[in-house]
Amino acid sequence: MKRYLQLDLLILAMRLLLAFTLWNYGYSKLTDGQFGLTEAEQDLAIKDLSLFKISWYIFDAEPFKSFVGWSQVVAAILLIFKRTFLLGTLMAIPIFLNILIIDITIMPLSFKIAFIFRISFYLFFLGIILLYHKTQVIDALKSLTAAPYLKFKHHKKWFLIIPFYMVLLEMSSAVPKLIFYFIFHFDETMRFINHYF
Repeated sequence: MKRYLQLDLLILAMRLLLAFTLWNYGYSKLTDGQFGLTEAEQDLAIKDLSLFKISWYIFDAEPFKSFVGWSQVVAAILLIFKRTFLLGTLMAIPIFLNILIIDITIMPLSFKIAFIFRISFYLFFLGIILLYHKTQVIDALKSLTAAPYLKFKHHKKWFLIIPFYMVLLEMSSAVPKLIFYFIFHFDETMRFINHYF
């Protein structure tokens, strides 16, 4: 019994460590504490900047920075609560995988090794959390994959209409785009229509 209590506390510690780490990463992005270049670095030619610095400049662009920051904050909050920590665990996996790949790609060698071990251990902790709660994870996966393919039975000839539907669905994005251009760029849109049609 005591052994299971210790294991429970260890899993809880992993969750809180991951939540704290994600919160720090996310909060620093949302408050301009991460990404971007100093004024001196911005005055340099791109050939004089490392891949790390160039990437840091690109990652500072909005809405990318805010999206990543909020994703990390939301995953951190989900990891804290008993009802949502498995969802937070699943959300944290692609976040940490993305960080790992970016670190492997852009970090200078001196930082790369340290971050590879650190982020890999975070991914390992996420795996341990999922393994520890494997019954709930398996039940959730069964529930997600047990849904029927179609709600109704169809004659096979009706499946021939699917490519037509696919084309219509792809073209459907043109309608709001056209409305947007008519509202905000009416003159340019009319010139384009008159020129090509």
